[in-house]
Amino acid sequence: MSEIALISGLAPLAEDYDVFIIDLWGVLHDGMTAFPEAVACLEALKARKKTVIILSNAPRRAESVAARNSELGIPAALCDLVMSSGEETWRHLRERPTPWYQALGRRCYHLGPERDIVIREGLAYDFVDNVEGSDFILLTGALRTEDSLATYQAFLSSLQARRLPMVCANPDLEVIRGGRREICAGTIARGYEALGGEVTYHGKPDPRIYANCLQQVEKNSPEGVLVIGDSLRTDLAGAARSGMDSLFIAEGIHADEMGLGAGVALGERQLRALFDGSEVRPRAAMTRLRW
Repeated sequence: MSEIALISGLAPLAEDYDVFIIDLWGVLHDGMTAFPEAVACLEALKARKKTVIILSNAPRRAESVAARNSELGIPAALCDLVMSSGEETWRHLRERPTPWYQALGRRCYHLGPERDIVIREGLAYDFVDNVEGSDFILLTGALRTEDSLATYQAFLSSLQARRLPMVCANPDLEVIRGGRREICAGTIARGYEALGGEVTYHGKPDPRIYANCLQQVEKNSPEGVLVIGDSLRTDLAGAARSGMDSLFIAEGIHADEMGLGAGVALGERQLRALFDGSEVRPRAAMTRLRW
């Protein structure tokens, strides 16, 4: 695993890049509060006039994500752009840019917690209260923090029996909120696919959302872009598919899998546990985001 450099801070890499695409959960905050060292890192990047993009698989509009960032302690002035899978989902639902979207119908059943309802604003659909009256499913997440895929198996079977297409606004499988793991929409969507259901996903690792970010900051090439994230499946895979370098943050979603914690430091053995057998190789790895 020697090709993945182990670094203690971002500073040695920073001058090689002019644009930084940075994940939220597990990198800048834990769902409850921002990480002070990560915020200081953003400050250092902005002081050097780097372009900072926050890219999240949050199933909410970008402005909602930005507002929540400020509440958690990540000032809006520290980034040039906030983009989310929820924003991309909303735009596709509003504009219907493909034949698949044009064929969806107008009656939508929304599966997600109360906090995600804002994604419906400005959309010309009839949001119905029962599956029987729907044309498609908008999935933003689990209803309760303690839910598992098993909670939804019978419901998903009823959707598949009706052959209802599903729009998934968050491809993540799980998230760690304040130290506790919770399933995300991606887990439920994969369960639906396993039953034969049809799902369209928005967000990382799809290269289109990375290209969208670059377009919004008028960057014409993936060269000089560094993606920073904690997920092999989304952040790093998306960077690789987009022709971008990546930096892996170990104390995130894969920390338990790598055996970190309880005095175990990040090293080659821990990286090998995660990356052996994977074609994805970040340029470097570090324990947590710091300057």
